[in-house]
Order: sequence, then structure tokens, then C-alpha cells
Amino acid sequence: MSKLRTHGLFFVGGVAAAALVLALLMIVGVLPAATERTVIERQVQTTMTSSATSPTMSSAAQDGTLTPTQIYQKYSPGVIEVLSTFTNVSQQGFFGPTSGSAQALGSGFVVSSDGYILTNAHVVSDNGVTASSVTVVFKGRGATTTRRVTATIVGIDNTSDVAVLKVDPDKAPTLVPLQLGDSDKVQVGEAVVAIGNPLGYDFSLTAGVVSATDRTLQSPNGATIDNGIQTDAAINEGNSGGPLIDSTGHVVGINEQIASQSGGNQGLGFAVPINTAVNVMKQLEATGSVKYAWLGIQGQTLTADVAKALGLKASEGVLVAHVVSGSPAEKAGIQGGQQQETVQGQVYVVGGDVIQSIDGRQLTSMEELSSVINSHKAGDVVTLKVLRGSSVKEVKVTLGDRPNNL
Repeated sequence: MSKLRTHGLFFVGGVAAAALVLALLMIVGVLPAATERTVIERQVQTTMTSSATSPTMSSAAQDGTLTPTQIYQKYSPGVIEVLSTFTNVSQQGFFGPTSGSAQALGSGFVVSSDGYILTNAHVVSDNGVTASSVTVVFKGRGATTTRRVTATIVGIDNTSDVAVLKVDPDKAPTLVPLQLGDSDKVQVGEAVVAIGNPLGYDFSLTAGVVSATDRTLQSPNGATIDNGIQTDAAINEGNSGGPLIDSTGHVVGINEQIASQSGGNQGLGFAVPINTAVNVMKQLEATGSVKYAWLGIQGQTLTADVAKALGLKASEGVLVAHVVSGSPAEKAGIQGGQQQETVQGQVYVVGGDVIQSIDGRQLTSMEELSSVINSHKAGDVVTLKVLRGSSVKEVKVTLGDRPNNL
């Protein structure tokens, strides 16, 4: 995520050694229980205080919206805790490498009455290794005892960091599907809540606002996730896969990662947009896999200042650094760079094409090009306006299927 390079990026869920207590899972290590409890209580108290003065989500419902309390009472039974077990995991022991089991803690939420559940891919997979078993925990209503149910993995898409699970409705408590919203309509400043299992404190609610939209997130396999939602609702390890819910009770995102200097919440949480998740879910349910359109380049954002410094006759666009062998871009004749130049400490690969527009749409960044390609499907033909040296030409490219290893 280019805008957040000064911060560490942490996926808010993942694998930990089986010997560790799940309630103490953190990517940066294990903290004393008292320290964790103090931090969480302070975060929740601060967040709820700010939300109490929010014009859209106050202590009493206004204009048909729901309060955090109403949202929690109505929809928390549809939020689950996800416990994933991994076997034959290599770990570094005191006397050298060892092999054993590991567990991951995350969140998820029910999306249909027939047992489908959405969560993050990194909750049920780790570096391409799929969990050997997954158990989901339902809260139940009121003082009802939690109930554990075995879940099956329908499909995993590491590119979008979305996974779909399924439970047998006959073996689960009464399912409470959450309503799915439209993430394209999310606006900065609107009130949202996150429900999940931060640091193992199960079925917790935090509240805040949408801090920004259209963020570019990085998925577990290094791909970009477009249209990410930024929120200041407190998100910590264990929130991964849980819902980000707006004031009407609709899920607008799946909580996924934080930007932090300490590994803990600093008011910079990010969610995969629900529209992306729904598209992925439909494909996973139908085929068990997800197809993405593919151009096949590695590119860098070119600004007017950088173009001037590099002596390029372009104001902005995408500098093609490398073209993947056998890719649609290579077949169409797109050319990558051959040498490196440094501008203000940033290395640029020059000598290749500059893509200025796609299908008539001017490009201002590599992220924008990626977003446009992702909106297409394999087999679509796109027209690129390309600057090569001092001449401009149009190149038609037939997009392919993105390989699974990219």
C-alpha cells in the first residue's frame, strides 16, 4: 500500500503455534493477559465515546439508522469465531527446525440460511497451505452457551483475501445471515461498527467512522485489492474476516488488516469491499476458484515531475518496467525497460513503454491500471495508448487468465 509505507502492515488474523493460548495470539508476539485486557477496554471505551456524539450513530436511533447496541443485538448471532488448524507446520525450535501443528484465530459471518460463511483467506490458509480443519463458534443469543460446528472450506482466493466456508444448517444453531450492502456507496465520515474476536476477546464490538475509501490494499499473495475501506473503528489480531457494518445494518466490508508501528490498533484499519467479496464468493461457490483478467506487466506510477526528471515526453501514466514472458502484453508487443535510474531515492526502470490510457481512459497510476484490468474478464480486448520513445501508438491487447502463482 504505497500511501502507508511508513507503517507496518499487519493482517489481523493468522497462524500461531498450537501451544499458545488462542486468546493471546498476536503477530508481534504474546502479551500478558492483563496488558491485553487493559488495552482493549481502553480502545472500546474511547471509540464508543466518540461514536456517542456521531450524528449518524448516536445512543438513540435517528433517521431510521441503528445504534451500535441495536446492530450488536440483531446481528452478532450471525458473526462467528473461526478456528483453523494446520498440520505438519515447520517451526524453529530450541534445538533446530521442528514440525508440528499450528492454529489460527479469526472471524467470519453468515451470509445465507443454507450455511455459507465469508471470512478472509489468510484465516484459513498460510503461505499457500490450506488449514487441515476449520471449526466455527457461534455466539447464540443472550446468555446462550456458544456452540462449535465443523466447517468445510468451499474455496479460497488469496488475490482478494476472501474465503468461503460452509456449515451444515442442521448441525448449527439457527443461522442469522447478515445483510450485504453496496461498498461503492460508502462515504467518508459515515458511521460503522466492527464485530469480531480481537486478541481472542470473542464477539467484541468497536465503533467508528469510514476514514477513507478507494484505498489500495495488498493481499497475502502480493496482489492489489482495489477500493479498500479505511476505518478508525478499533481492529486488532483476530478481527480478520469479521464484518464492517454501516448504520443501516448492512455489511460494507470484511475487516482485513491494519497499518501500525506497534502491531496493535492505531486507528488505521482496512476492509476488503463487500462488492469484491460477493463477486469472489459467487465464483468460489460455482467453481471453487476465481478467474482474473491478466495483462502481464510490472509497472510503476509515472507522475509529471518524475517524467520530467527522466526526460520522458509524458505527463503521467504507467511506466512499463517488465513484461512477463508469454503474457498478453508480450504477445501484443508491449516493451519493458532495460536500465535503472534513480529519482529522489526511488529507482525507476526506464527504456520501456509508457501506458498513457486504456480504452480512452487516462491513467494516473499503476493502481488505476490494475483496477481497470480487474474489472474485465479473460478474452476481453482492450486498447492501450502507448508512448514509445517520441511516438504514440495504439495497441490492442486480448487479456488472458491470470496464472495462479501471480
